Amino acid sequence: MSIEIRSIGEDDFDQATRVVYAAFGEVARPESIRNERRVAEIDRWLSAFDDGRIVGTAGAYSFLLSVPGSEVATAGVTSVGVLPTHRRRGINTSLMRRLLDDARERDEPLAALFASEGGIYGRFGFGLGSFSCSIDVETERSRFIRGYEPSGSIRLLGREEAIPPILAVHEVVRRTRPGMPALDERWMEYRLEHDHDEGEPKPFFAVHEADGVADADGYAIYTVKHAWPDGIPRLEISVSDLMATRPGAWADTWRFVFDHDLVRSVTSWARPLDEPLLHLLAEPRRSRLTVRDGLWVRLVDVRSALRARAYAQTGRIVLNVRDPFCGWNEGRFALEAEPDGVACEATTEEADLRCDVNVLGATYLGGVTFRQLARAGRVDELTPGALARADALFGWDPAPWCPFVF
Repeated sequence: MSIEIRSIGEDDFDQATRVVYAAFGEVARPESIRNERRVAEIDRWLSAFDDGRIVGTAGAYSFLLSVPGSEVATAGVTSVGVLPTHRRRGINTSLMRRLLDDARERDEPLAALFASEGGIYGRFGFGLGSFSCSIDVETERSRFIRGYEPSGSIRLLGREEAIPPILAVHEVVRRTRPGMPALDERWMEYRLEHDHDEGEPKPFFAVHEADGVADADGYAIYTVKHAWPDGIPRLEISVSDLMATRPGAWADTWRFVFDHDLVRSVTSWARPLDEPLLHLLAEPRRSRLTVRDGLWVRLVDVRSALRARAYAQTGRIVLNVRDPFCGWNEGRFALEAEPDGVACEATTEEADLRCDVNVLGATYLGGVTFRQLARAGRVDELTPGALARADALFGWDPAPWCPFVF
């Protein structure tokens, strides 16, 4: 029988969740399904039905995503998977078609996701917009450079007490760094349940406060894994989240993590590309930094998306955009950034740059340059100097970062 793509109802949710877990080679436990319900938007969850049975799923969260100088309504694409019994039948393409059409109808200029495999989503117009780094530091090699001085203190809090100051710090950081979704207590509880499964070590919550200041300005969420070979302590700390609103708090919080007794190593797998720790460590090579793809970004509406962010300077550039999956974005657009606002309109002018919409997704958050992509053969410079002008407009500091996978 033919495959039907449609929204699910409340009664379908458990089955749909089990299908997406199975598509990723896992069996959904009852507590996992309950946690997914915590944040699921049933009206944004699509499924592929074969003779009444769900064989594929895709959903979206309604996010406000931080972008350079602002925040933008974004479809956070999630739970995309097809059972191995129904692979290579175009089901994923049909689901993505519906998701992006729906995002457009909701006036969401952006869609964003984390890719299980990087080769999947380029054909749907997503570009690699941020990177995620992991570190693995031996504590005995974690010495900081000369001149570091503590600037505050750390308190260990219980889960309920820690969530409000953690959310407050997260929001301050989010306002300055592109790529971060807004979070509330519901999302924080979801993250904690998702990142720390039953049977794994329970997380600790460390909150940093500056000397003489009552409000938190940094935090770390971490677990401790015990290992005592031959009675010798070889504990490992895994940091699932650490951020701060000022440099001193950032340094103090990392120092606190490294200075635990009995701990051999500290790992973390969702760090920003411009992680300040690399410039604090006396031996940065010892961080064992690795880089992988992070958030993938898709401009659902080119004009609205380009108007929604700020730019590093004033200027004007005309872009010739190709978008075979969402044809409404095809054409030439004149982008003009001025002190009193941003304009982006369709135009018949000759273009300065020609590229696929994926390139705009990659450069949108300010962490990837047009010149980098041009060196990869993905951007055509039609007017001399246009690449440099585009980079001067789109570039942003700090680097984009999404610290959790949704």
